[in-house]
This record gives sequence, structure tokens and C-alpha cells, in this order.
Amino acid sequence: MGHGSSKEENGAAESQSKGSRRSRLKQRLHLHRRRRSRSNSPSHGKRLNAENFAGIALLTLARAEMKFKDKWLACVSFGEQTFRTNISDQTDKPVWNSEKKLLLEKNGPHVARISIYETNKMSRNNLIGYCEIDLLEFLTRDSDSNSNSEILDLLDPSTSDKIVGKIYVSCSVEDPIETEKSFARRILSIVDYNEDGKLSFSEFSDLINAFGNQVAANKKEEMFKAADKNGDGVVSMDELAALLAIQQEKEPLMNCCPVCGETLEVSDKLNYMIHLTLCFDEGTGKQVMTGGFLTDKQASYGWMFKLSEWAHVSSYDVGLNSGSSAHHIVVFDRRTKRLVEELIDEKIVLSMRAIYQSKLGLGLLDTGAKDILQSLSEKQGKKMNSVESANDIPKFVEFFKDQINLAEVKHPLEHFKTFNEFFVRELKPGARPIAYMERDDVAISAADSRLMAFKSVDESLRFWIKGRKFSIQGLLGKDQCSNAFINGTLVIFRLAPQDYHRFHFPVSGTIQQFVHIPGCLYTVNPIAVNSKYCNVFTENKRVVSIISTAEFGKVAFVAIGATMVGSITFSKKEGDHVKKGEEFGYFSFGGSTVICVFEKDAIEIDEDLLANSARSLETLVTVGMKLGVSKKLANIGLPNIEKCVLQD
Repeated sequence: MGHGSSKEENGAAESQSKGSRRSRLKQRLHLHRRRRSRSNSPSHGKRLNAENFAGIALLTLARAEMKFKDKWLACVSFGEQTFRTNISDQTDKPVWNSEKKLLLEKNGPHVARISIYETNKMSRNNLIGYCEIDLLEFLTRDSDSNSNSEILDLLDPSTSDKIVGKIYVSCSVEDPIETEKSFARRILSIVDYNEDGKLSFSEFSDLINAFGNQVAANKKEEMFKAADKNGDGVVSMDELAALLAIQQEKEPLMNCCPVCGETLEVSDKLNYMIHLTLCFDEGTGKQVMTGGFLTDKQASYGWMFKLSEWAHVSSYDVGLNSGSSAHHIVVFDRRTKRLVEELIDEKIVLSMRAIYQSKLGLGLLDTGAKDILQSLSEKQGKKMNSVESANDIPKFVEFFKDQINLAEVKHPLEHFKTFNEFFVRELKPGARPIAYMERDDVAISAADSRLMAFKSVDESLRFWIKGRKFSIQGLLGKDQCSNAFINGTLVIFRLAPQDYHRFHFPVSGTIQQFVHIPGCLYTVNPIAVNSKYCNVFTENKRVVSIISTAEFGKVAFVAIGATMVGSITFSKKEGDHVKKGEEFGYFSFGGSTVICVFEKDAIEIDEDLLANSARSLETLVTVGMKLGVSKKLANIGLPNIEKCVLQD
């Protein structure tokens, strides 16, 4: 009995040891799982077809040369993902040697933005320089080489003609064979308990069990013998790589990724390979950049911001701007196909949340605060027209330095005698190319703005406008609202203070009438638009103009005033025949909005704009970008949208 008990105890101990070892293995395999977020998932839940797959780029940030000493951090933004390096200790010549693998799609994002921050503050680091690199162009320009290195100029965010430093980067195409070897090397290092560089049958058995494939688990001995080509009783890294490659063709071992836990479509070889390549960041010994960020600004924050996220004071997310997510407004840049954060003063964000996202705040507006907003806007308008207000221009440009391109402005800063003169600034000729200028059946963006587009009012209420009383009739007024507009297409162009504030005609036609509708001056910020407690668009002061067109029927163009907007000025009058892209007017100081309402079934809005809007995600556009095509002529083929929207 003593011996029997001993055997039982030994068996239990062995079982416990195996269980413990298996749990440690699983823990090590899932080492990086906590670091991954939705935005950093390799596949984003989307399957890629072979026609759209352009390759996997390995981007490396080696080092930089800056014009003054500090501690430096670099961020890479690509599509809807942002990554960051560690902080370099070298003060004027930071060295990172950090790399990241990025999936390139022919119809997806190509442009990576590299941002350099100085890190001398606890909570907010300062953006000092940036550059943009078209990875697809970078990789295909030299067909004789799979690897490229280059020194890029770092530009001053406030003016693109000033260089603040240089950065050394390299980019290469990931080799699928190397991917398999890297994968095997990484797996072997994790399960190689005695670190001899080879797998015993016991280690091999634990590995197969961790893959979660029961069929493979039942064939462990058979597979081990097949892998052990030289019969030495162990499996080397090369033998493991060969086994994985053979099994992928015959009967894949992995049903789920051992790193992130995502289920793998083993029959889809392309996406299987893509997932493993991106998930197993086994590189060249350099540091892998940290991911899980939406924007470079988020990635650059210090510990104070992380504390505010933990306390739910502020957070980053794509979608409706309510609660803590209203603290950071994230939009999709149509030109670069990446997420960017809208700059707005934190004190203003907190005050808008207090007023517009609570019954108490809106109650204050009902008890006289509306008159205060009106008075405040009038006073601010007068102030911005004073000679003294010109002193505020440099501070305004500095705050929005990454989002105002002075190289596009028609006149130098010294030309503007008041702040409002700068606010309604003109751009240089050709700064905003008009898509398909010769075709009146193609509508264009009416403003530099953040755009939302919906096929119907019902969709706008579901995805964006949360005011309970919004309607087309309430927006246009009873006299201007024909039955054709009721179920029509709605396009919202929201202008932020840093934007070019002149608006243009989206279509060609004749101005039929202007109707001035008095109202309040609520903010048009998404914090208010996404609030269920107020009805910004139907209560604000606005001017409705009806444009009669041959291609789209009647189009309602609504210019909406907002907090601090002293006036809306038009450069055209009733009866004028206008051409799309021509200037229509401008808003004086403040944020503001234009809404275009098309008659039902009159326009086919571009799919990318509708897709972003369905995610409650605004699209950053500029005047002249393609908006959609007349349904009357929608069957006439147009060239790829990329040629129209990717304009500088």
C-alpha cells in the first residue's frame, strides 16, 4: 500500500507538474495579449483578398539628428493604428532602432506619418517635427532591392518649409519564408524549457496541445517522428519550421493564434500568413514599437494622461462623442487614410460636456444662458475685428501648428490687420484642386471640414445626430422643405476654428432663393451634436439657400452659425448661375457647419464616406474632394477615387 500510495502521489505530482508547466506555457504564449487593443489587432476582423494585398512592410526608425538637446520619442501613425518607440537617452542624436510590421493594401493606407516629440514634461510632450512617407512607393521604386534606407527631413509642424532635424529610416518587404522561420524560432524559444535550442518529445507535446487542435494532439508521436528527420530524438528549429510549412499545406496545426487568441481561418492561406507575420513580431533584435494607440497625440502622452484614463476622466475611442470619449475627438483623414485628433482646449471640452451633455446644463440655457451666448458672440466678434486682435494670430497658429498649413495661405501673417482677417483668410490659387471640374454630374466637398454623410435622416439619427427633435423640415423650414427633401440624402460639413473658413459650391446650378432663419448660437462641436438634450441644427441661426441643378434636382445648402460666429457672409446672390468649386461665402470667427440636403435618390455618395459615417466617424476632407455622383448618370464610369481624394 505504501508503494501504491507513493505511485499515486508521484502520479499526482507529475500531473500537477505537467498542468503547471502547461499553464506557464499558455501564459508565455499569451505574453503580449494584454498589450493588444482593438485598434492593434493584425487583421481588424477584415479578410484581405489576394488582389488587394500589396505586402508586409518592416519599417525601422534607426535614429535622428535634432537641432537642440532633449529626450526624444518617435510615433508612427498608419491607417487606424499608431505605435511609439521608447524614449531615447541621447539628447541631440536620439537612437531608437525600433521597428514595426505594417500591412499594405493596394486600396488601403499607404502613407505613414512619423512624429517626433520632446519629452521634457510630465503630462504633455511637445510635437517638434514630422515627416510622411508613402510606404508602397518607397518599397516599389527600386525593383532590384527588397530593402531601402533613407534620410528624411523632419518638418516644423507650423510651417512645412522649415526643417527642424533629420531621421534615418529603413523599410523592407517581409519574406514569407523568413516569416515561417521567425515563427518557428519564436515558438521554439517559448517551449524550450531547458534552452538547448531543440524540442524534446515532452516539450513538443506541450506545444501541440497549446495549439488547440485535437486532431493534431492525437497524432503527436507520428508528427514528432516526421519532424525528427535525422532521428536524434529531438526537433531543431529548422525541422520545426519545415513541419509547420508541410502541415500548413496538408492539415494546419493551429486553429487559433497562440499569441492573441484569435480564431484562424486555416483554409485562407494568405490571411493565415498575414496574421502570423504581424502577430509574431520576431524581428532583427531591434525593439518592437509599442502599439494600441489611435493617434500620435495619444501615444505621446505621459503618466498624467494615463491616470486620467484610469479615472475615466478622458479616453480615446472611435464613435459617438459622449462621456469620457468626448474629451478627445478622433477623425479619419481621407487624404492620408489615418486617424487624427482634433485639437481643442481642454477647459472648453469640460465646459461643453457640462452644458450640452446634461439636463442641468441645458436647463441653464433655458433660463437665460442663450442670451448670454448671443451677447458673448457679438462681443467676441467686435473684439476679433479690432487692431489689437492681430496679436492673437501667432498664438492661434502655434496652438494649431500641426493643422494649419501657412504655405497654402495667400498672404503672409503680417498682411492681416485683425484676427478676423486671418480667420477668413484666402488660399493660394490651386491650393484646393476641384475633382472632375468639367463634369457637373460629380458633386464635391463644400468646405475644409469633418464630414458625415447619410442616405436618409433616419440613418443620421441612428449614427450621429442625437437631438430628439431633428427633422429636415425643422432644418430647412416649412416653406423650403419639399417632399423630395424629406427622405433625402444629408451631408454635414463641420468646420473647426483652425480650418479654412470659406465655403464653396458643391454643385453647379442657379441660386433660387435665400432664407434667413433666426436662432440660437449653440456650439456645433460633436459634443453637442451627439447630445440627446439639445437640437443644434434646428435651433441655431442659419441661412438656407436652394440651388437648382440639372444633374441633382434641387439642393438645399444650409450655412449654420455657432458660438462665437458673428456673421455669415455670402459672395453670391439670388439668380446667379454658379459653377461647382466657386466660393459661396465665409464664416467669421468661430466653429461653424454647412449641411447639404439632396433630394431622394439624387446622389450616390462615395462609399468610403458612408462607411465611416456608419461607424459614427467623421472624415476629414478639403474643398474640391469628390463627394458623389448624380444617380441619373451613375452608370457612367469614373476613374478610381484615389486619384480624386489624395490631393495635397
